[in-house]
Amino acid sequence: MMSHHSNLVDTLQNARQATAAMLKERDHNFSLPQPFYCDDRLFDIDMQEIFGKEWLIAGMTCEIPAKGHFISLQIGKNPIVVVRGAEGKIHAFHNVCRHRGSRLCVTDKGKVAKLVCPYHQWTYELDGRLLFAGTEMGADFDMAQYGLKPVNVKSAGGYIFVSLAENPPAIDDFLRTLEHYMEPYDMENTKVAVESRLIEQANWKLVMENNRECYHCNGSHPELLKTLLEWDDVTDPRASQAFKDQVAACTKRWDADKIPYAHASFGLRNRIVRMPLLDGTVSMTLDGKPGCNKLMGRIKDPDLGSMRILHLPHAWNHCMADHMIVFTVWPISAQESLVITKWLVHKDAVEGQDYDPQRLREVWDATNVQDRRLAEENQRGINSTAYQPGPYSKTYEFGVINFLDWYSERMLHHLDGTPSQVPQLRQVA
Repeated sequence: MMSHHSNLVDTLQNARQATAAMLKERDHNFSLPQPFYCDDRLFDIDMQEIFGKEWLIAGMTCEIPAKGHFISLQIGKNPIVVVRGAEGKIHAFHNVCRHRGSRLCVTDKGKVAKLVCPYHQWTYELDGRLLFAGTEMGADFDMAQYGLKPVNVKSAGGYIFVSLAENPPAIDDFLRTLEHYMEPYDMENTKVAVESRLIEQANWKLVMENNRECYHCNGSHPELLKTLLEWDDVTDPRASQAFKDQVAACTKRWDADKIPYAHASFGLRNRIVRMPLLDGTVSMTLDGKPGCNKLMGRIKDPDLGSMRILHLPHAWNHCMADHMIVFTVWPISAQESLVITKWLVHKDAVEGQDYDPQRLREVWDATNVQDRRLAEENQRGINSTAYQPGPYSKTYEFGVINFLDWYSERMLHHLDGTPSQVPQLRQVA
């Protein structure tokens, strides 16, 4: 048994060394070597070193508005629960009973007085303390030793971030900026109007690569291009003078209303920027008109374009005046991913009166399905013996290059202690 265990350790160590070597040797302007998209061992390393150590968006604070409200999620093999405790404090724990390991919360969300294990009714306070284990454990049983195992949690701007790492990477600078940019939305007074879950038969990195470029948009996303402008900076050489004039007019209005919009980046992990939508449209709906009649927070101008928020490894967002959309990608296996999309509106907006959920979601429902097909066909081709890394366009796919530079830097930092260096932001050439 010992030799079998040591063989497993050797195999894992070999896989980690091979992964680091491939990352050090790769061409930064090409897609990754095949194992990064297909190999089960490399998927396990992704889960340990990226999803097991970086900050992830677990959900929104409005989903747990009051004491006892919880949401649960799955990060690889790790079930997690996030719960609102006393005095509004947000806690996160491994969703694992300290008795025999059963999951405590078995639904995606809910409200409880205490966290009670359904197996043997061990009962925990909302701050994780064990309150009841029954007399069966004996008089000398020390309940203080068996509280729930905590998970790092932070919240800002309506977002809840968790990290499974013992010492997570620094994120407070980004969170302060996110808080400032989200202030107009008054996120504590929002709600999730509708949500979708889509399983894609593709590696999570292919899902993210597809998101990081709009090179494919003209051929694949007719609904999205009714409102979305693909570039997000006036310095983009593809941007027309008309676009630059539109940005100038919009930013003048946004300044007057104290609406943040300037491009803010934190290495390659995070980016926030507000950009106009197609001239004459104000929201990501099929007709470009508001999807919700009640604007969010203190916003008065329906024409705020879309504030785009990137959070690597797994999330992107579009924040408009009337609603916002939060996308998160959750790896399931080497060739399977879950994409969760949430549409948020003002909490006082009335369904059927202020908004129609079907109308709110139809553009991104269509776009998500189109992207799923693209990612799945991408995966099928990469599985071929004929696949070899292909070149990215430095103009149209610089966002993909940035994503993989971030991924490579973090993997190498975690795998072999390569000093953490902020990769250079690749702008369009």
